[in-house]
Amino acid sequence: MNGLESLRIALSGLSANKLRSTLTMLGIVIGVGAVIALMSVGKGAEATVLGQIRGMGTNLLFVTPGTTQQGGIGQGAGSATTLTYEDAQAIGASVPTVAMVAPEAYIGAQVVFGPTNIRTRIVGTTPEYQEVRNFRPAAGEFFSQLQIDGRSQVAVLGSYTAQQLFGATNPVGQSVRIAGMMPGSTGFSFRVIGVMETKGTQATGNQDDVVFVPITTLQQFLNAQRTATGARNVSTIYVQVADEKLMDQAVQQIGDLLRERHRVVQDDFLVRSQEDMLQTASEVTGVMTLLLGAIAGISLVVGGIGIMNIMLVSVTERTREIGIRKAVGARRKDILLQFLIESAVLSVLGGAAGIVIGVGIAEAISGVTLAGQKLTTVVTPEAVLLACGVSAAVGLFFGIYPANRASGLHPIEALRYE
Repeated sequence: MNGLESLRIALSGLSANKLRSTLTMLGIVIGVGAVIALMSVGKGAEATVLGQIRGMGTNLLFVTPGTTQQGGIGQGAGSATTLTYEDAQAIGASVPTVAMVAPEAYIGAQVVFGPTNIRTRIVGTTPEYQEVRNFRPAAGEFFSQLQIDGRSQVAVLGSYTAQQLFGATNPVGQSVRIAGMMPGSTGFSFRVIGVMETKGTQATGNQDDVVFVPITTLQQFLNAQRTATGARNVSTIYVQVADEKLMDQAVQQIGDLLRERHRVVQDDFLVRSQEDMLQTASEVTGVMTLLLGAIAGISLVVGGIGIMNIMLVSVTERTREIGIRKAVGARRKDILLQFLIESAVLSVLGGAAGIVIGVGIAEAISGVTLAGQKLTTVVTPEAVLLACGVSAAVGLFFGIYPANRASGLHPIEALRYE
C-alpha cells in the first residue's frame, strides 16, 4: 500500500467521526495559538527594550559611580559619590577615542507654575546631551555653553511635565519655580526656553517627566551633595565613542584616566557599554520569551494526550476492520502507517488552524495598553516554524503507541472481537 492510499484511508477514518476529530484537534489549536501569541508578546517586549536602549544614542559608554559599603554591606552600583563634572571634562579633553561627553546630575524636586505643583526629576547636564542621548527640543531651544558657564536659571521641560504644568498653554517664555535641596531654600525661578520631543516610557521610567537645567546651575543652586573630596558630584557620564571599533580601547583609556584622577587602586566607578546593556536586555527578554513559550507549550502536551486517547479509542472501535485488512494481506507496517498518518493529520490541521488564530490574537493585542504600558507584538517566522514542528512532533509521538498497538493485533483475535 502506497502513502497516498494510506492517506486516503486515514482521512476517510477521520471524516467518519467529524465532531470527535474536531474536538481532538482543538487541544492542538489552542496550544499552537497560545505558543505563537505568547512568544509574539515576548519578542515584542524584546524589540521594545532593545529599541529604547538603541534610542539612547549610538556608540555609547555609561560611566557611573561605584559601590559604597555600610556596615560591611554593599549598597549597590551607583551608590558612591565619586564622579564629578571635572571628570567628564577631563574625559572629553584627554581621551582621543571619545567624540562627545555629556555628564548628568539629577534630583527629585517640586516644580511650581501658578497653582499647579508637581514633583519631577530635575536633570542637570550640558548642551552635548542632545547629540549623545539623541534627545532634542520640539519647541524652543536647549541651553547653550554660554548659559552653562553663566549658571543661568533656564529650564527645558519634558513633554509630559510641560503638559502637566501648562496644559494647552505654550510654556516657552514662562517661568517656573523649582524647590532645590539647599538648606533653607524656598526655591528658585527658572525661565522655560524649550520643550523636549516626546521620548516615551522605558524600564527606567517616563523619559518625558523631566526638567533639564544647566548642570552648573543645578550644582550651584539646587543640589548640595558633594563627593568625599568636596567636589560637586554627577550621577552619570555619557560618553559617545568616535567609532564602534574603538569601544574597548575607550573603556581602557577612560578607566586609566579616572584611576589617575581619583588616585585609587580599586575602581570607584563602573564603565559599561551600550552593547553590554543590549546583550543583557536581550538575554533577559529571551528567557522571558522562552518561559512564555514553555507555559503555552503545556497545552500542546495536553492536546497530544487527547490525540493519543482518541486514537486508542479508534483502534478499539476498528479492531474488526484491522483484522479483515490483515486477513486480506495488509502488512504490519501498513496498519502502523495508517494510524500514524491519522494522528499526524489531526496535529497538522490543528497546528495550521492554531497558527491562524495565534497570529490573529497577536495582531489584536498589539497596541493594547496594559498597566500603563503599550503592548507590542512581533510574530517571527521562527515562532511559526517552531509551533508547526512541535505540533507535528506531538502528533507523531502520541500516535506511535496507538498505531503500534493496532499493527500488533493478531488477525484471528481481531476478527473474533465484538
